[in-house]
Amino acid sequence: MAKRDYYEVLGIGKSASADEIKKAFRQAAIAHHPDKEGGDEAKFKEINEAYEVLKDTEKRQRYDQFGHAGVGGGGAGQGYGGYGGFGQGQEVNFDFGDLGLGDIFESFFGGGGRRTQTRQNRGRDVETQLEITFEQAVFGTEAELRLNLEDTCEHCKGTTVEPGYELKTCDTCKGQGQVVSVTRTPFGNIQQASLCPKCHGRGKVPEKACSVCNGKGTKVKIQTITLKIPAGIDDGATIRLREHGEAVANGPKGDLYVNIRVKPHKKFTREGDLILSEETISMVEATLGTEIEVETVDGPEKLKIPAGTQSGTDFKLAGHGVPHLKGSTRGAHIITVTVEIPSKLSKKQKELLEEFAKESGSRKFW
Repeated sequence: MAKRDYYEVLGIGKSASADEIKKAFRQAAIAHHPDKEGGDEAKFKEINEAYEVLKDTEKRQRYDQFGHAGVGGGGAGQGYGGYGGFGQGQEVNFDFGDLGLGDIFESFFGGGGRRTQTRQNRGRDVETQLEITFEQAVFGTEAELRLNLEDTCEHCKGTTVEPGYELKTCDTCKGQGQVVSVTRTPFGNIQQASLCPKCHGRGKVPEKACSVCNGKGTKVKIQTITLKIPAGIDDGATIRLREHGEAVANGPKGDLYVNIRVKPHKKFTREGDLILSEETISMVEATLGTEIEVETVDGPEKLKIPAGTQSGTDFKLAGHGVPHLKGSTRGAHIITVTVEIPSKLSKKQKELLEEFAKESGSRKFW
């Protein structure tokens, strides 16, 4: 489905001022906020995406020139889930800091708190960081992680019991997993249940603890994990590997969260699925037109500069940007051309420029 025009999304004209854009966004965001009755999450994301582009002078200029292809689709932020599959795609981050809408939504809709569920007898989640190059982020790569993690004890297979023995009912809690204490107060006796200190809530204890892990069920081991990094991943993204965290006795492993950091490139910067770079040409090349060779992530490419090019002009190389995580297409590479004005001229160069000035009817130069 084709994206709607960003100006149309906010209900404004292309000549709208920054204040008019901000006002239109605020009204539209409040009207369609998902927490409001009759709100529309899809429209809310669309409104936020349009505002993220139009509030930025440079992004707005590229959008006016190239349309959606000039701003990398407008998405921001990424989330990845599942081991070996990254079908969650991109998520939009909503930033209302400059409008004060966070407080408005909190008072109108009850805040953005989340309920969390705790799972008993589950291994600890682990978080680590991986640094990759700009090119690896664009094209994807595979990396090996070596981590010291609690893993299932091979001797007792995580049961905590020495092979040949069994688990028996805990004599402290009588198999209930908790103990009840009674506290006397001026208002009467208060009963309080707490986790059994002997069996730690399991209700059973080993007849004989494992001689290798001492009844813990786990041992620290160096684990090598192969991580597939999808093409198009962005700096700050997190990949979740289910049940690749630390082990626990008689329960599932925790998850492993890998935070991706992308090294800055000496020439390229990234904006969504766009790659941005700059090239410098001479005043004569800009005036007469030329062809230059530009560096891209795919190798050198020829770029034609038409006669009369002004400094700051953007040129687009379609299909040389960042791959889309949800498809096989790629964004564009935007090259901004800067025209260099010489600070020193030879006598001959001055004479030629003066002659040019006379021919063009320019005012006298000093």
